[in-house]
Amino acid sequence: MGEHPENLLDHVSNIQSMQLDAAQESAWVEVIRKMDEVYSDLIQYEVDLEEKNAALEDAQRFISSVVESVSDVLIVCDENGVVLQANSAMANLVGLESDALAGKSLSTLIAEGNGDHLSAVMGGWADKEIRDCEVKFHSDDGQTDIIAINCSARLDHNGKSAGVVLTGRPVGELRRAYEALNLAHRELKQVQQQLIQQEKMASLGRLVAGVAHELNNPISFIYGNIHMLDRYYRRLVDYLSAIHDGVDETERERLRKDLKVDSVLGDLSSLVEGTQEGAERISEIVMNLRRLSFSSTDEPQPINLEKVVNTAVKWVSKSGRRKEEFSVDMPSDLIVCGHEGQIHQVFVNLIENALDATAGNPAAKIAVRGTKDEHNITVSVYDNGPGLDDDLMTKVFEPFFTTKKVGEGTGLGLWISYGIAKDCGGVLKAANAPEGGAVFTLQLPCADGSCMRT
Repeated sequence: MGEHPENLLDHVSNIQSMQLDAAQESAWVEVIRKMDEVYSDLIQYEVDLEEKNAALEDAQRFISSVVESVSDVLIVCDENGVVLQANSAMANLVGLESDALAGKSLSTLIAEGNGDHLSAVMGGWADKEIRDCEVKFHSDDGQTDIIAINCSARLDHNGKSAGVVLTGRPVGELRRAYEALNLAHRELKQVQQQLIQQEKMASLGRLVAGVAHELNNPISFIYGNIHMLDRYYRRLVDYLSAIHDGVDETERERLRKDLKVDSVLGDLSSLVEGTQEGAERISEIVMNLRRLSFSSTDEPQPINLEKVVNTAVKWVSKSGRRKEEFSVDMPSDLIVCGHEGQIHQVFVNLIENALDATAGNPAAKIAVRGTKDEHNITVSVYDNGPGLDDDLMTKVFEPFFTTKKVGEGTGLGLWISYGIAKDCGGVLKAANAPEGGAVFTLQLPCADGSCMRT
């Protein structure tokens, strides 16, 4: 039989009630889950906040320790000149605690007669200028030094001016530091000049060695001629004395033959000419030495580079007592303006370096070539040595840099040569030749009309 309708309705109602209870329970479970998530997020936010707060405190302590460690005076003011923060150096200077300075007007800390200057300097904070001044602060003992203050704008997080930051140091300390620095600079310049003089003396020594070889030939020639003239003089004295004593013609002819008077008279002319030529050669060498002095006080003169290069090659090759093969290709119209002694020193240095680079090479070759264009004259010194490493290319003209052993070089030769080239309006360069070896190139401007007229 079928179920009664009222019972069926009650059964349906019970089912609906059970479904409603299940839905409510599911909703509560979801609510609790969401609350757990929110609580977990809150816990994580709290942890992150504590970490950031700890980092902020560490940063604050670090900044404070740095500010307190600064030995210079440090003052931070707002746009009205009210002190926001000051370090211990400032507090010690005015005899107050750092906390006591906060909130004070900076003008109340300035000694009389200094406020106007500071105000004018602080006026630059608005346009972000950096200005300097010297002021004197109040102190308990009244012995505060004058402080050199630097004022600069303080910017907020938007990059806008929010006040001014002042840093300073007692002028006495700055002056003492400046005097110490100035003294060190003078001593360095003095040592530098001494080293330059040593390098010049080394160059002069090489030059003198070359001159000694140059002088040796004419002096030896003159000495030999003088010795022969002395012998001839004694013969002629004996012959003339016999004539004055009235010897007969037979005895006179015998003496003439024995003393070789005719031969003596024939040699006298050549001996005198040779002696005169040797003396002129010595005079020429002395004149060259005068022109090759290191002094640059005279006005620049026109210089024929062909003669200077040939003289440098001759003297360096003789002073070095070496047999390297020199090749010189210098046109005769290479005229520059400068001081001959200085230009000579440059070529002596370059040729000496080429000799050192080819030392021990049985097939050593050194070439000097000169060219000319419309504006410049270029002279290159080549060698067939090992060349220059890439890391040396930019260092060879630095003072005191040398690849030679201790005691064999000062490292100033190329530096001095570079300076001479620069003073003459030219340039000295270093490179490696395509066929191997190093090449140093001196480029100088052609002599102008004013130099040629001097």
